Amino acid sequence: MSISKIPPSKARALAALMVALSIPLSSCTKEETGTLLGAIGGAAIGSAIGGDNHGTGKVIAVAAGTLAGAYIGKEMGKSLDRADRIAMEKQTQYTLENNTSGQASTWHNPDSGNSGTITPQPAYTNKAEEYCREYQQTVTVGGKTETAYGTACRQEDGTWKITNQ
Repeated sequence: MSISKIPPSKARALAALMVALSIPLSSCTKEETGTLLGAIGGAAIGSAIGGDNHGTGKVIAVAAGTLAGAYIGKEMGKSLDRADRIAMEKQTQYTLENNTSGQASTWHNPDSGNSGTITPQPAYTNKAEEYCREYQQTVTVGGKTETAYGTACRQEDGTWKITNQ
């Protein structure tokens, strides 16, 4: 049975199950949620592909569907986190180039609710004659804030590269 031939009653049941499970999953990370929902969807598809047969073939189809769905769901959860990193990297580049020492700037991803700050310190020239700045950065994920310190140096193309010298 192909995926497109999943009976409407099974498709509705699967959709209802995924919605019901998403409510308690709100405390999970996006990667964990994606993994679980992908596994459930993969199991349902594997069950449909395995047909009405209750033997080994159906068990294998469900197991394979579960594993494939979990992997795909996990990767989808990770890709959502990339949006946070992109927002943070974009704001870090802007801040290191434009803010005065001690002037913090913030980033926020409205889709995930994650946010952070970047506070640059005075610029200096290092031993390699590169223009560098130390900075403090905070990242808040799921209400928990972490603080980090680093060093970045301006590259020839004008971008800042984290060197942590």
